[in-house]
Amino acid sequence: MADYKNVAPLADFDWEAYANGTVNTEVSHEAQEAAYDGTLNKVNDYEVVDGTVISINKREVVVNIGFKSDGIIPVSEFRYNPELKIGDTVEVYIENQEDKKGQLVLSHKKARASRSWDRVNAAMENEEIIKGYIKCRTKGGMIVDVFGIEAFLPGSQIDVKPIRDYDIFVGKTMEFKVVKINQEFKNVVVSHKALIEAELEQQKKEIISRLEKGQVLEGTVKNITTYGVFIDLGGVDGLVHITDLSWGRVSDPKEVVELDQKINVVILDFDNEKKRIALGLKQLTPHPWDALDADLKVGDHVKGKVVVMADYGAFIEIAPGVEGLIHVSEMSWSQHLRCAQDFMKVGDEVEAVILTLDREERKMSLGIKQLKADPWENIEEKYPVGSKHTAKVRNFTNFGVFVEIEEGVDGLIHISDLSWTKKVKHPSEFTQIGAPIEVVVLDIDKQNRRLSLGHKQLEENPWDVFETVFTQGSVHEGTIIDMMDKGAVVQLQYGVEGFATPKHLVKEDGTQAQLNEKLEFKVIEFNKDSKRIILSHSRIYEDVQRAERAEKKAQAPRRAEKKEAAPAVNNVAASTTLGDIDALAALKAKMEKGE
Repeated sequence: MADYKNVAPLADFDWEAYANGTVNTEVSHEAQEAAYDGTLNKVNDYEVVDGTVISINKREVVVNIGFKSDGIIPVSEFRYNPELKIGDTVEVYIENQEDKKGQLVLSHKKARASRSWDRVNAAMENEEIIKGYIKCRTKGGMIVDVFGIEAFLPGSQIDVKPIRDYDIFVGKTMEFKVVKINQEFKNVVVSHKALIEAELEQQKKEIISRLEKGQVLEGTVKNITTYGVFIDLGGVDGLVHITDLSWGRVSDPKEVVELDQKINVVILDFDNEKKRIALGLKQLTPHPWDALDADLKVGDHVKGKVVVMADYGAFIEIAPGVEGLIHVSEMSWSQHLRCAQDFMKVGDEVEAVILTLDREERKMSLGIKQLKADPWENIEEKYPVGSKHTAKVRNFTNFGVFVEIEEGVDGLIHISDLSWTKKVKHPSEFTQIGAPIEVVVLDIDKQNRRLSLGHKQLEENPWDVFETVFTQGSVHEGTIIDMMDKGAVVQLQYGVEGFATPKHLVKEDGTQAQLNEKLEFKVIEFNKDSKRIILSHSRIYEDVQRAERAEKKAQAPRRAEKKEAAPAVNNVAASTTLGDIDALAALKAKMEKGE
């Protein structure tokens, strides 16, 4: 406000004329202005002075600096100070004493900025608590107006607990401490957290000093992670691991607690310095195994929910915190190796039979195949020897085919029992996995739970007939269907296969028979028991040649006998001398020798 204490009345002022309405015009207007100006403060442009708030509305703040006119400042320049009121002293910067409208132009923002750097440095040096206005969010934190300077408030420095919603702080005026100044780049970092840390540190020491294992405390859920929940115990944090939230299985801690929830927890353990505190929630309630029905026993049927799946089995929760394992071997009477996922999935409601129950170890094993009768109990009645069935091919080996007649009833068809006629090298040549196949029960091995099965036995043994057709020495037309080092496989009539070694594949012209060539073959061996036919092509023409040679050899002595007998008769007829008798005796001896 203007200072009127030292203003003296004009000595020659005519008060009577003033009272009569007659104004003394002898005093010049300039003299009056000079007298008025003498009552005002002397101010200069671009100067910072103090002023008094005389009016506030939604848009403007009117400030009196003792000048002939008041200055108007936008209310936005006082956002950092929402408690501003009429009568407060504020610093202002004189931009213009009189604009085109004759208005005094002031700025509070520039006044603050002109002194802000010195104030910020002094605040840090003296560890002073200052006020700041949070203007907006930025990456990693907030922008704060401090003395007109835009300072950075890191998100981690807003509070001692994690901030989930930064937007609620925008537009607020809070107290801060200056924690860092970069003089070169004029950067300022402030902290609100630093104001409360000292108090919390003292509070934390008091809490830690009183901690004991088994102690029950009230805390607030501060943070929820995939592995557990952090609890604020009043300045000290502890962790409730996910396994200590509930006696039952917990896949997500949010199923049990929520942020800012107040809960009671028990101290399970802590390190020597008590910096890591392990807390428990489930320990405040009795263990479910202790409340399990005392009459529950092996053989009883129970119902539960699948909570965990593994390749080797499924864990069934029959009550919160009480689980039993169904091993994959107890899911089906079948002996085939399978995954538990083939039978059930997480969330399924299942019924099972208790197989083992150990209350001390808190373990239980369950089974679901026991809900059905064991198919091997009456196997002789259901699948007697000689009975015929349709099975499903499950697996191959080099020596046979494993099939399943029904779940839990497996059998083996030996490779030799697949076909009467075809030489099967590997079962995959005859059938395929998953295909149906007709079988006959040959033998029952109840102890090892395995049936011996046959496929070829569905038909009569054709080798009884083949024995009369492919007699030794008989000749048949055949086609070479496979060539090997040891010989060739020959396809004969009726689907029968024979075998010929390389020396029996030589043709009459000396060349070797080739694959897919059709020739005449002679049976040189027939074995019904081993179902083997040995053939020869070369034997056909060799036998002919051998017969011819034998016939020629047999005819040679008879011709020689005729030639030598004729002269002897003539000689005998002509003469009967002693010498002739001797010659006749020699011929006789020779003939006898030849015979």
